[in-house]
Parts: sequence; structure tokens; C-alpha cells
Amino acid sequence: MTASPRRAWSRPGTLIAAAATGIIGLGLCATPASAHTPNWSADCSKVEVHLTAYNRNVENTVTITADGKDLLPKTTFGASFEKTIDLPAHTAEVKLHLSVVAGDGKNFSKEDDKVAPVCEGSDETTPTPTPTPTETKTTESPEPSETPSEEASTAPSAAPSTPSTDESPAGDLAETGASSSTPLLAGGAAVALLAGGGLLFANRKRRAAARH
Repeated sequence: MTASPRRAWSRPGTLIAAAATGIIGLGLCATPASAHTPNWSADCSKVEVHLTAYNRNVENTVTITADGKDLLPKTTFGASFEKTIDLPAHTAEVKLHLSVVAGDGKNFSKEDDKVAPVCEGSDETTPTPTPTPTETKTTESPEPSETPSEEASTAPSAAPSTPSTDESPAGDLAETGASSSTPLLAGGAAVALLAGGGLLFANRKRRAAARH
């Protein structure tokens, strides 16, 4: 008589234990699916970010800096976030920092650092070609000459006079243009002048007498 109630209570207890075990098992199976997985990588030219299995019902944020400057400004995401970011050209290693803040707990957040190396050949400087200036052709009229061109050869100068080879006899003085007949000619001219004057005077006197 007393055994029947015990058996009746044992069956519900068994069912409850089985249900609890199933719930725990489902919870354990669901745990990996809801785990926060922050993965990222960097090389000399780019940064790749893969954030998966985050809580979509809260606000999650991600930020990436390169040498202290924003490479990826603070960005809000839900259950996942994936992005590839090109790095600017650099000739030295670049220090990268990833900051992921999970909205459902600090234990799911992540702070991590990486270094982007220098790409091969990026340290070689390529000389910039110097642009060739374009020649501008202009047509200019010739300017008139300020002074006439000098003749290549000058006119021959007058030949120096050749001294006369005629020489006066030794002891004779050189002629000065005067001769011994000069006084005679001067006296004859004076006589002719006086005669002319006398004739003119006599002629006038004769005319005056004829009128009276």
C-alpha cells in the first residue's frame, strides 16, 4: 500500500531531472554560437577586421588608429563587423591599435596592438621628372639700325705733295712774288688816272659854256 505513492512521485522527479539536463545541454551547445570573436590582421598595405558572434541587441563599437591617428573612426556595429582598410604609403613601420567595446560586458571587449611593416621597394625614392618648358615662338620685326654701318674700307687719303725737285741756283734767294717792274706799273696807272680826271673836267666845262 505504501509503495504506490513512492512510485507515483518518482516518475515526475525523473522527468524533471531529464528536462533540466536537456536545458543545460542546450545552453552548453548555444554558448559557442554566442561567443564574441574579434579577429584582425595587418600587412604592409592594409588592415582587415572580422568581428563576429556579438550581441546584436546592444551597441558595440570598434576603433583603429595608426601611429595615434584615426584609421577607422569609432564605428557602431551589431552582431558582426567586417572591413578591409588600405594603409597610406609609409617608409617606416606603423603602429596599429584595435579597440573593440562590447555593449554587453567589458569581458567581451578587446584592446590589441599590431605593427604594419614597410612594403618592399617603398623606401626607394623615384625622382620626379622635370617638366620640359614649352618654347614659345614669336615673330618680331627687325629693329632699324641706329647708326649706318661703317664702310669696311675708308677712302684713301690724299697723297702727300711731292716736294719740287727744282732748286734755285746756289746763293739765290727764293722768289717772293714781287719784281722790279712793279713801281713802273704803279706810276703809269696814276698818270692815266690823272689824265682821265682832267679830260672829264674839261668836258664838263665845255658843256657848261655851250649852255650859256
